Amino acid sequence: MPEAARVLAARYWPGPLTLVLPRAAQVLDAVTGGQDTVALRMPAHPLARAVLDAFGGALAAPSANRFGRISPTRPEHVHAEFGDAVPCVLDGGPCAVGIESTILDLSGAAPRILRPGAITRAMLEAALGVVVAEHAAVDSPRVSGSLATHYAPRTPLRLLDREELLAQAQEPGALLLSHSFDVSPEAGLRLPANAAAYARALYAALRDLDARGARMLLVEQVPDAPAWAGVRDRLARAAAGAGAGSTT
Repeated sequence: MPEAARVLAARYWPGPLTLVLPRAAQVLDAVTGGQDTVALRMPAHPLARAVLDAFGGALAAPSANRFGRISPTRPEHVHAEFGDAVPCVLDGGPCAVGIESTILDLSGAAPRILRPGAITRAMLEAALGVVVAEHAAVDSPRVSGSLATHYAPRTPLRLLDREELLAQAQEPGALLLSHSFDVSPEAGLRLPANAAAYARALYAALRDLDARGARMLLVEQVPDAPAWAGVRDRLARAAAGAGAGSTT
């Protein structure tokens, strides 16, 4: 394991950080999708840790949502997504972070963020003492979480600044998602203006609005600040992939 991975694991594991590392010879193709790297994470939730401790091994598993769609953050989201196709769901309550882990690629010459999250670029640079490259959405990714379209509702979604959202607030068939002004329950939802609290509530809010049968979801863009990088990333991917006609 690279020294950078050991440093980050000591500081941020267990927690929302996935490390992409060179694949060892004994790692199966089924785990890596045939790539020469493997992505590793240590979950912080006590229930997930208990599952791992129960058999003393590792799990290779996808997210509990259909590809390209909104990630689940509550047990009922998994039931809604898969119905009877899933025989049981481990109920650990709502997700503490809300959005997916930061993914950091350590397989190349320099560390590179593939997907931003709660562990920010500044936190990674402080731990490693080197510059960490910014992420970019791609169509042929090393990990599916860095696809340009992902985490999307079936209802078309548009990102608007505050003034645009206020101007279009009465658009027929539209539901609003704001963080800077109140919204009536019939018109949409308001999320917290704090980045961490917003991230915790985001996917549940999108699922709520998506289930209401609206023609369009109008979402207020969040601040362009480091603490909001993960949320901005998820909203951009959701807007790119949203809509009943999406193939993601």
